[in-house]
Amino acid sequence: MLLATLIFAIMNVLIKFLPNIPAIEIILFRSIVSFLMSGISLKVKKIPLLGTNRKILFFRGLAGAIALIMFFTTLQEIPLASAVTLMFLSPIFTSILGIWIVKEKVNNLQWLFFAISFAGIVMIKGFDTRISTLMALLGVGAAFFSGVAYNMIRKLKTSEHPLVIIFYFPLVTLPIVSIYSGFNWVMPEGEEWVYLLGVGVLTQFAQYFMTKSYQSEELAKVANINFIGIIYALGFGYVFFDESFNLQTYLGMTAVMLGVVLNVTFKNRKKREVISG
Repeated sequence: MLLATLIFAIMNVLIKFLPNIPAIEIILFRSIVSFLMSGISLKVKKIPLLGTNRKILFFRGLAGAIALIMFFTTLQEIPLASAVTLMFLSPIFTSILGIWIVKEKVNNLQWLFFAISFAGIVMIKGFDTRISTLMALLGVGAAFFSGVAYNMIRKLKTSEHPLVIIFYFPLVTLPIVSIYSGFNWVMPEGEEWVYLLGVGVLTQFAQYFMTKSYQSEELAKVANINFIGIIYALGFGYVFFDESFNLQTYLGMTAVMLGVVLNVTFKNRKKREVISG
């Protein structure tokens, strides 16, 4: 998960380098690369392309597609760290949705931690005029659907090969983004082709490592490692895009991180208590 987080952070920078290419068109290129790389790998390994839990795999692909469309849009429209911070709510949604999807319990104290993170999002939106209400809602929506997708991965556990799970993303996404891109096509120029290829290749590796981690460990524990992504985003945003924030916005980001870190710390402590008897 640590490796996946770093690769995703680099991918986010490449997306910011493509302000003239529609977000859905970027996802189209990403999906084509992922479709080819996953498909070829599955054929070489002689693994059935469509897996066995096709209904769950389909919903994982659909939820991931919706989340990515929303997230890529925010990446292009608002500061890098702000977009990543909004997406950072996904561990919170992962834990909350996990109550119903994978039957993982949430302690009453954890709801306080969730509230701290959501309060941080309100602060970020309220004190940064570069973030419109629509972009804030898209960011939260991306986190929500990511939570759905992560729960689908956890529900599959080890019953599906990680490459099959990854393959379903472009399988479901391509028909959706192809139709839109056909009517709103923007021809990439020069180095934009390199960035688009980079987004596709990097995402493939990051998805693989992320999927393996979600299959192998408890949802809340793995998901919360994502907080390192905010540190990457702050650094990359400052170096590549000259992005900075006021004190209130930094406090909001800290609140989001604090809520998530408190949640995972609490979960780990409870788990150790259960194991120790």
